[in-house]
Amino acid sequence: MEGITPRLQRVLDSLPASPAIIKSATWDIIAWNRAAAVVLTDYSTLAVGQRNILRFLFCDPAVRAKQHDWESVSRFVVGAFRADVARAGLVSEVSVLVDELCTVSPEFAALWRHHEVHGYAEGESVKRLLHPELGHIELEHSAFSIDGRPDLGMIVYTPLNDSTAEKIKALVERA
Repeated sequence: MEGITPRLQRVLDSLPASPAIIKSATWDIIAWNRAAAVVLTDYSTLAVGQRNILRFLFCDPAVRAKQHDWESVSRFVVGAFRADVARAGLVSEVSVLVDELCTVSPEFAALWRHHEVHGYAEGESVKRLLHPELGHIELEHSAFSIDGRPDLGMIVYTPLNDSTAEKIKALVERA
């Protein structure tokens, strides 16, 4: 898969207080801004093959511990992933990932067997995290299509208040 354009990276970088990522239809993270690196995960420290939202959520205890309501988040994520994969016609392409996750995570396996499908409009739009430095924060997430790249989507997590935005900016500046 090819990366993103410099213009799209500039869009990400123009959001200093809003963690933002670009993900593939198979939910691999291919680009991010500094706010995402300090608030969500520093993706640059991970091997390219490990930069997958589902792997984070179901295989990384630290990511799981950050979630305010992991059960609801995981149910929504699996349903939205299923919808994205079906919409992109990539069901066979994700079979290895799905098999891996079913093997290592009984929770993923159970959710996958339920065949739920969710769109972003159906999910809770507020992401609640327990960040090791920022404490409890709330971010509103919005999903966007990328012009000319139907295989990609952008997710922006916008702070719900000025205090959180300022804390994120300060953390980005220190990083």
